Amino acid sequence: MTTETTEPADEAPLFGPESQFSAFFDDPRWALAMIRATVLEAAHPQIGAALVDNSTFVTHPWRRLRNTFLSMRRMFGTNPAVREREAARLNRLHARMSGSDSHGRAYDATDRAARAWVVATLFESAVTMCRLSGQPLDQDTMERMYAEYRAFLAALDGDAAELPEQLADFWRYFDRIVENELENTEAARVILYRLFDHLPAPALLDGMPTLWAAGRAVVGPLLGAITVASLPEPYRRRAGLPEMPGAPTLMQGAYLAAGLARFLPDGWINAETIIEALSLAPDSDDPRARTVTALRARMKKASALLRLLTPLSGDTDPGPAPSTSTEENRRSSEEFFRRVLDQTGDGHLDWPDLAAMARELATRLDLDEPEETQLYDAFAAWWRELQAALDTDGDGRVSAEEYAAAVPSLAGPALIRVAEVLFDATDKDRNGSIDADEYRTLFRTAFHRDLTTTGGGYGRSAFVGDFLSFMAGRRTGTAYDPLLADA
Repeated sequence: MTTETTEPADEAPLFGPESQFSAFFDDPRWALAMIRATVLEAAHPQIGAALVDNSTFVTHPWRRLRNTFLSMRRMFGTNPAVREREAARLNRLHARMSGSDSHGRAYDATDRAARAWVVATLFESAVTMCRLSGQPLDQDTMERMYAEYRAFLAALDGDAAELPEQLADFWRYFDRIVENELENTEAARVILYRLFDHLPAPALLDGMPTLWAAGRAVVGPLLGAITVASLPEPYRRRAGLPEMPGAPTLMQGAYLAAGLARFLPDGWINAETIIEALSLAPDSDDPRARTVTALRARMKKASALLRLLTPLSGDTDPGPAPSTSTEENRRSSEEFFRRVLDQTGDGHLDWPDLAAMARELATRLDLDEPEETQLYDAFAAWWRELQAALDTDGDGRVSAEEYAAAVPSLAGPALIRVAEVLFDATDKDRNGSIDADEYRTLFRTAFHRDLTTTGGGYGRSAFVGDFLSFMAGRRTGTAYDPLLADA
C-alpha cells in the first residue's frame, strides 16, 4: 500500500516533527484527551465489541499504552517506509478481529466507517482539549490538523473517503454519529467505571500495593468524573451517564492545570520517557534502569510510611522474590491463569487470549507477514490442543475451574512448536543461536542467562526449554514475565 501526500512548499509537512500532531504529543493535556477519545471509540457498537472480545486494555493497560504510543510514533514519523510498514501491520492485526456482539450484531475491525470514527475521535478530542484548557485553536490550525488526521486515515485505508473532506462538514458528521450511533456499550462502561478502579500498578510501582491503592483510590474516581463531564452532552444523556456534582468545574480545572505545562522549558515533559519509566523493570539492562531503581527505592520508603499511617487489611508489600531455582517460585494455577493465560481479563481462556499473546510477541519483534502468520498459526494449533484437553463442558472456552481441575502440563507438541517459531523469529541472522542484541529485542529486560558463558549465544534447545518451563512450570521472575504476565 502506498499513499502520497502533496503539500505546498511553504506549508509544514503533514507528518514528522513539524506537524501539529507532533506538537501535541508531549502535551500533558493529551493524556486527558486520549481517555476521552477512547471512551468515544468504545461507545461505537462495532469498536466496543471488538475491544471487549479481543483487547488486553483491562488486564494489561500499560502494555497497551506503550504499544499504542510506539504505533502512533511510527505512523506520524517522517519515514514513509516505516509508516507503510506499520500501516500494513495494523491492517493485519485488525483483519484477525471479527465476530458478534452480545446482541448478535456482527463486527469487523477492518470496517472502514468504524476506523474513520477512531480517527475522528482523536481529532475532535484534541480540539476539545485545547478549548477546555482556555487555548482554543484558530481556524487555520484546525484545518491543518484535520488534514493530518485525514492523511493518517489514508495511510491505513488507502484513502480518507470515510471522513468528510472539509472541516465544516466534519462537525455535522461527528454530531450525527454521536446522536444516532453511539451506545452505552460494555467497553465504554469498563473504561469509565472498572478500569480506573482496578488499574494494575505499572512496573515502576510493582511491589508497593499500599501506595498504589491509595493513589488509585483518589485519582481513579476523579479521572472518571472528568472524562464523563467532557463527553458530548447528547451522548451523556442518551447513555444515562451520571454526572458528579461539581464535575464540570473539576474538568475545567484539570484541563487548565495541564495547560500550564506550556510555560515549562522545552523538553521537560517527554511522553516516551514517562511511558518507558512506568514500564521499565528495575533489573532491566536498559541504562535508564538505574534511575528507575533509585526512584523505586524512594517510593518504597513512602509506601512503607503510608502503610504505617493508614494500614489496609491484608495489604502488605511483599518481600524480595525467591530465587528462580526454588520450588516456592511457582505460581498457583489460579494466578497463572489470571496473569498469563487470561490476557483479555474476561475470566475464560479462549482464542482471543492466545491471539493477544501472539500479537504482543509479533509487535515486540516487529515481524513481517510470513513470520507473523507462522506465529499466529502456532498459537492457533496450541489453542486447539488446549481446547481438546481442557474444555470439559464443550462451551468453546476454558474456565479457570476447568484449568485448575485438570492441573495440566501445557508442554505438548503444539506449545513446543510455538517456542520453535518464536526462536526462529528472534534469531534474525539465522545462525541457530540468539545473541545478546536479539535477546534484548525480544525481552527488553535484564538477561536472566549469562550469555558469555555459552559463547555469547542462546541455543534453540535452551530457548525452547526455558519457554516451556515458564508456560508449563508456571515459574515467576523469568524473562517472560514482562512479555506475558506484567500489566
